[in-house]
Amino acid sequence: MSTAKRLKKYLRVTALAGVSLFAFTATAEMDSSLFEGLEARSIGPAGMSGRISIVDVVASDTNIIFVGSATGGVWRSTDGALTFSPVFDDQDVASIGALAINQQNPDIIWVGSGEGNPRGSTSIGGGIYKSIDGGDTWTKVGLANSERINWIELDPTNPDVAYVAALGTLWGPNSERGLYKTTDGGKTWDRILYVDETTGAT
Repeated sequence: MSTAKRLKKYLRVTALAGVSLFAFTATAEMDSSLFEGLEARSIGPAGMSGRISIVDVVASDTNIIFVGSATGGVWRSTDGALTFSPVFDDQDVASIGALAINQQNPDIIWVGSGEGNPRGSTSIGGGIYKSIDGGDTWTKVGLANSERINWIELDPTNPDVAYVAALGTLWGPNSERGLYKTTDGGKTWDRILYVDETTGAT
């Protein structure tokens, strides 16, 4: 048999084998028992109220995560986000705009209430809150009339120093806008940047 005929025969056999394999694969049934242990689960609200405003993580233990929700309060995970528990439900507001963990002492957590993303469905807050026990309990520490706080920056060397950007009301003037600083852990606040009652900080 010539080389050309052998090559032709080889190509014919290879093509038939490929077609047979494709036909077998296309008609093979899937073993549904492989999926018996799998169930769909919700990993968070999908409606407008489910917006997440802020996430912060304890740097020394990344299993500890805090999440601030636009209208759902503050949530804490201690198992690397496998589960979350609400820790802010006893407060008088549920809208969160800012959250900051003191990385030198992660038991100290600051929360700015009031979502800072202007929109028709946004909710208002009631000032700054602080926890000194890792989120178990909270104390309101000022700026109650700011309505929306969108950023908190902590001094990395002094746990009593914090900066807060207050956006204020959305649709009208507000005198409690601007950039604030505390040097005594939130007992008193100094406004260190202010333009006017229609200009907020964020």
